[in-house]
Amino acid sequence: MTALPLPLIIAGPILRRCTPSSMTLWLVSSRPLDDLLLRLGDKTIAITDSQCLPFGQRAFQYLLTVEAEGLLAEPECLEYDLLEQDAKHGQSSILAQVEGLAYQGYRGPSLRFSNRLDSLMHGSCRNPHHHSGDALVAADTRLAANPDARPALLMLSGDQVYMDDVAGPMLHAISQVIRLLGLWQEDFQGAPLANSESLDYSPAAMYQRPATLLPRTNYPASSALWHWYINHPIFTSSIAENHLVSLSEMLAQYLLVWSPELWHLLDIPHSPEGLKGARLVQWQTQWERLLQFKAGLGQVRRLLANVPSYMIFDDHDITDDWNLTANWERAAYGHAFSRRIIGNALMAYTLCQGLGNGPGAFTDLMPAMRKLLTPGQGRLDAGLQDELINELLSFERWHYSLDTEPRLVVLDTRTRRWRSESHPTKPSGLLDWEGLMDLQQELLGQEKVVIVSAAPIFGVKLIEAVQRTATLLGGSLLVDAENWMAHPGSANTLLSVFMHRRTPQQFVILSGDVHYSFAYDISIRFRHASPNIFQITASGLKNQFPEKLLPWFDRLNGWLYGHFSPLNWFTKRKRMLIRGRRPNGHRSQRLVNQSGIGLLTLAEDGAPQRIAVLHADMTETEFLPPRNA
Repeated sequence: MTALPLPLIIAGPILRRCTPSSMTLWLVSSRPLDDLLLRLGDKTIAITDSQCLPFGQRAFQYLLTVEAEGLLAEPECLEYDLLEQDAKHGQSSILAQVEGLAYQGYRGPSLRFSNRLDSLMHGSCRNPHHHSGDALVAADTRLAANPDARPALLMLSGDQVYMDDVAGPMLHAISQVIRLLGLWQEDFQGAPLANSESLDYSPAAMYQRPATLLPRTNYPASSALWHWYINHPIFTSSIAENHLVSLSEMLAQYLLVWSPELWHLLDIPHSPEGLKGARLVQWQTQWERLLQFKAGLGQVRRLLANVPSYMIFDDHDITDDWNLTANWERAAYGHAFSRRIIGNALMAYTLCQGLGNGPGAFTDLMPAMRKLLTPGQGRLDAGLQDELINELLSFERWHYSLDTEPRLVVLDTRTRRWRSESHPTKPSGLLDWEGLMDLQQELLGQEKVVIVSAAPIFGVKLIEAVQRTATLLGGSLLVDAENWMAHPGSANTLLSVFMHRRTPQQFVILSGDVHYSFAYDISIRFRHASPNIFQITASGLKNQFPEKLLPWFDRLNGWLYGHFSPLNWFTKRKRMLIRGRRPNGHRSQRLVNQSGIGLLTLAEDGAPQRIAVLHADMTETEFLPPRNA
């Protein structure tokens, strides 16, 4: 397989952080690139910072940054290209070798820079083998019709990949990519296998990882569900049958979900030997869904190459229930193999997502990253790998902000948890006290702000009540009981931030995570000149809530926690007046259960002019303001 010819660019380019004076590109090539230049409009500019990190013998990640005063001007669209200088052949275009990057009217990829967030797209939860369509394909189709009307940015707010929910055919593809590119192998500790070369990718071994590979807890919990905890898998996803474990598996998955190139070199059987009955049917169903996913990847790549994209992790980028409770953390980080799995996922996130949000935040980590990823003998040094994982687990700069108008503030709701003081099995707060104080300081003096929180700050009260009941019974992990209101300290502190008289007059909160979409208009009760707060949730890009269940939640939530319901006074948000927006003017429905990407247009004062979701089938749902609003 290693003799197969590879295209020069095997993933990307993805347009990442852009400011008036800088531009960042992410890509992966099949060979090292030398003496790179950026052609932007009619200018040719030297690459200010070129970070090359080898994933393997035939995979080289580049994060390219160009800095110059007045580099990006508004509002024109500028074409760009990467040029490689060669002493023998002169300058040659790299991106010209990638098909389908340009929109009609342009010769190559282009960008429209806007420091004002007049419009943006946002979404989360993109599962390749889910039966729903891919809303990123719909977003590209929409832009292709009018590329000059592209948004200021694309915000991906979590679960861009699913490390804990991988289809059998996808794992088969990942194994081929590892061999094709010669991705680095590694040694394990505390695992039933000595190294990553020993991982079994035969169809008969598919869907068996929880029983044969993944580590398990050994502690009981003093609750009504204590039997569930004894020797329960640390990795709690109910569909974690093909949870990825090695760094090479995780990097290969990123290459497969961002771009189509490697798919053309893979051979994935429709009916593999070794599977029969229900497992064979499962494989074939996933095979067909991945075939549809693959068909749209050319459009996804074009979208990401033409719109500045920003990302933040949620749990599935690492593993389900990541840091949900103090007990989960104790079990996961106290086991050498589970700590390695989580660390590998965090390393892959850093390389493929985090760095592009703001390369400067990771400066202190890069020497260790480069040292680890330039190994001898084609395998990673276990000691260096564990040291880097320790640094990543203590790293506290995953959050970031953009100096846009309005200011964009992206929260890390996963690693700075406020652990429960009453019991270690209760959900941790999504942000600790220090993190909330940092947030308040960043908001002081701002007139308007867009906050990105992976989980909705203001969610569906009925669902939160169900999660709270399960928590009281000791089953917080069973129902993913992580919402902002689940921890009293973080809930009350966060609500006080909104009620502070020096915080912004306009709050727009963008969220995902929940696999359905909704929008709320929120104000503070009994307060003159209350700030305007808008909770806008778009989820998922390629995922949905169980179809038969959500309508009941929607209907019951309206009955029990409607605008005039006295039950609202028994919630932590009793000081908040929350009005649900009406999808396409529907009288009673508030939740939309259809894969899609959020479309948001903002007025000059930072208030939403239009809140909508573009679905994978190209239909749109617009969330109309509440009556008498």
